[in-house]
Amino acid sequence: MKRYYIILIVVFLLIQVRAISQGCVAIRSNGNTCNLAKPGAAREWQFNFNTRYFRSYKHFVGKEEQKQREEEGTNVINYSFAWDFTFTKVLNQRWAVSFNVPVLSNVRSSMYEHYGNNNDKPEARRNTESFGIGDIRIAAYRWLFDPAKSPKGNLQAGLGIKLPNGNYQYEDYFHKLSSTGEDSSVIGPVDQSIQLGDGGTGITAELNGFYSFSHRFNVYGNFYYLMNPREQNGTSTSRGGATSATNIKYFTSTMSVPDQYMMRGGLNYMTNRFNFSGGIRIEGIPSSDLVGGDKGFRRPGIVTSVEPTVAYTTKKGNFYLSVPFAVIRNRTQSYSDKLRSADTGKKVNGDAAFADYLINAGFSVRL
Repeated sequence: MKRYYIILIVVFLLIQVRAISQGCVAIRSNGNTCNLAKPGAAREWQFNFNTRYFRSYKHFVGKEEQKQREEEGTNVINYSFAWDFTFTKVLNQRWAVSFNVPVLSNVRSSMYEHYGNNNDKPEARRNTESFGIGDIRIAAYRWLFDPAKSPKGNLQAGLGIKLPNGNYQYEDYFHKLSSTGEDSSVIGPVDQSIQLGDGGTGITAELNGFYSFSHRFNVYGNFYYLMNPREQNGTSTSRGGATSATNIKYFTSTMSVPDQYMMRGGLNYMTNRFNFSGGIRIEGIPSSDLVGGDKGFRRPGIVTSVEPTVAYTTKKGNFYLSVPFAVIRNRTQSYSDKLRSADTGKKVNGDAAFADYLINAGFSVRL
């Protein structure tokens, strides 16, 4: 029985189910889930620290990569760093609560937001940046089956609230050419993909499960959904300029507050203090929300990745490294794309930049 507990500690400290930004598709961090100790753990505090990095630069329309954007040098490049701090209190054998604070640092490099994609100035590519605390999340978790009667497998349900404390109106300078051809700059909200928050109070729902075939092999599965009832947050998309009539007509003059989701599943193998896992990860922003309207600017999309992970377990916790590699990237139609398609009779589908891979590294300790 003791060896099963060791496996469960590894599984539920290792598996960090996160909503992770994928470049222009603004899948924001809302903290880790399924980071609780084994079923039946004594009352204790746990602390998890996770850091992640990605660089998005490949543009997609639907599933088709727009390779000419890189060749022409007009692609958008997002650099994203994040640090998640999560405290979890195990209340008893079945209940626990978790509190997560993300700290985000983003840099967005582009031409079109500044002097324009057709500008041949050497300094035509400029950066906008954002830094600060993201949206905080509080959640409660419960094991659905009695841990004493289900030592080899169990399901954990979670329900939480995402607070709108992250700055969703973060501003920086955009560089332009004046009517006389002189350089100028205007201040305005940065792109939705690097805003620190989405401006909505959201409800999170989770389901996490595992089953152990032996003391070495087990499978895991995770599901996460963030429901944001608020439709738009009022943040302008004009980057310090005037809002166009087209944006007003198709409801993209301000940013939306979209839902987001994550699904994972895979196999773990444990040997001595090391744990190796591999699985599939699917995350995305839908074009339509479960509750509330769909107006406002958003870049919906889906990313499917293969996710190898390695972890090292100690008596008090573990260290882990996970590197999901994207195998399918799909920038789906937004609500405004569908409206434009209906008006023109031709399919309209916006683009978005995606990363090739993400790097997640961190540790979990029992306090």
